[in-house]
Amino acid sequence: MSNAHDGFATQAIHVGQAPDPQTGAVTVPIYQTSTFAQPLDGSKSQYDYARSGNPTRSALEEALAALDGGAHALAFASGLAAATTALLALSTGDHIVCTNDVYGGTYRLLSKVFVRLGFQIDFVDIGDPDRVAAAIRPETKLIWLESPTNPLLKLADIAAISALARARGVRTLVDNTFASPFFQRPLELGADIVLYSTTKYLGGHSDVIGGALVLNDPELYARLKFLQNAMGAVPGPFDSWLVLRGIKTLAHRMRAHAANAQAIAHVLREHPAIAQVFYPGLEQHPQHELAKRQMRGFGGIVSIRLRGGAAAARALVGRTRLFTFAVSLGGVESLIEIPATMTHASTADSPLAVPDDLVRLSVGIEDLDDLIADLRQALNGL
Repeated sequence: MSNAHDGFATQAIHVGQAPDPQTGAVTVPIYQTSTFAQPLDGSKSQYDYARSGNPTRSALEEALAALDGGAHALAFASGLAAATTALLALSTGDHIVCTNDVYGGTYRLLSKVFVRLGFQIDFVDIGDPDRVAAAIRPETKLIWLESPTNPLLKLADIAAISALARARGVRTLVDNTFASPFFQRPLELGADIVLYSTTKYLGGHSDVIGGALVLNDPELYARLKFLQNAMGAVPGPFDSWLVLRGIKTLAHRMRAHAANAQAIAHVLREHPAIAQVFYPGLEQHPQHELAKRQMRGFGGIVSIRLRGGAAAARALVGRTRLFTFAVSLGGVESLIEIPATMTHASTADSPLAVPDDLVRLSVGIEDLDDLIADLRQALNGL
């Protein structure tokens, strides 16, 4: 068992992952079972049915909690399953304040599903805490933040917004997928719930779908755990094992992602085909100082706008060789996409629509010189 004072990389490898006491296996076993034998005397055992709990999933949840400095974590079958469960802790008529630059799947879930269930939702610019404060109403129960946001990489002042929310009896949730717990720990900044698509950096190898919630409040944890079991949107043991395996190298991968992304952002700023570069690590980013204050690093996502408009964006994604044209992010390989027609297509008919000349890069951990050469040859051919 790792000590709470151990470093991040040490915890990622050891928390919840002690050698198996029966066999000595140093890797957590995949408990591929749907049910567990029960005591005949009627006493309650830790595990009875795999929807309710599984030892592999328990190991993952223990590790996830430790990496965010949280008391509790819950693993889910996807990031949206985690989001749905967090929202179902609210009630019909409750009001949610959400960032106006938000993952398309989250927007779809809120605007097309939970609005139909009687929830009230306002999308606001979370870059200004005063605007967030102005949007809070007596029926507001949750502020939903992404920081950095997807895909424009805006930042929320998590500490300021969490403080003003708490003063009004409102909870704050932070989707921390882009930063990962290695670069940002929202609970330490005052947030109540941290959400992840573990599909992304936590899994890190583009081979699993998963989600997670991390928190400290024991009563809220009990409510969410009830919902996790009642809804059943849980990861199987093999998926849990894959995320747990990915977590072991998270610290080292995130350093490599961020180093490559920082260098690429600087190169792209100088290219004549590019109108704008979005990356919190650039001094020109309007919230660069906030990023330095609340993050340990700036992540592996870079977004750009092309001077040639949507046609140039389509041409660019068709010319890259190492950057694969695909949705998702956070894997070891580099990906490139057009959010307006892919991850954020669900926002197309809304005020939250993203520019059609925007291209999002998920910068992988390949050799930097190769990635830069790939982008240059693709841009030079426009």
